[in-house]
Amino acid sequence: MQEPRELEHKFAGSDTGLKLAGDNVIQGYASLFGEIDQGGDIVMPGAYITSLRTLAARDCKVKMLWQHDPGQPIGVWDEVREDGRGLWVKGRVLTETRRGAEAVSLIAAGALDGLSIGYRTVKAARHQGGGRQLTEVDLWEVSLVTFPMLTQARVAAKSTTEAETVLRALAAELRDLRDV
Repeated sequence: MQEPRELEHKFAGSDTGLKLAGDNVIQGYASLFGEIDQGGDIVMPGAYITSLRTLAARDCKVKMLWQHDPGQPIGVWDEVREDGRGLWVKGRVLTETRRGAEAVSLIAAGALDGLSIGYRTVKAARHQGGGRQLTEVDLWEVSLVTFPMLTQARVAAKSTTEAETVLRALAAELRDLRDV
């Protein structure tokens, strides 16, 4: 019997910052191809194609979550597609949810600009850098997040030290626990 595969996350910040348009529409790249993330992994072109086709055939959508919490959907992704650069998403944040309203305020203020994918690895191989080269993933969700893992794609974190990043992430988790 095959063991269940663990849900994984990959983070990517928008190279232009996450922006709000009318009706709380957001768009950006949730994943970039060929970039090594902080976990040492690289997502390859074509990694999402099978998953996106399977979801479309079942008339299912990729979920929009707050910080990967399955109990906190905050909107809907109206468009999720793979292009030559990565996984591009466009959707609406729903301000009728508490976290959705918070997310809109944080995005508008420039305090939140990260996107992150939740997925299960289907096919991967080790690359020369020691991490994995992901060639097929089963995409489950795309979250709005505070700290993207793919630092090359994030504008605001270029001068942040690793210790500051860890402390900020811990502070965010403690705030979330306090709010529960």
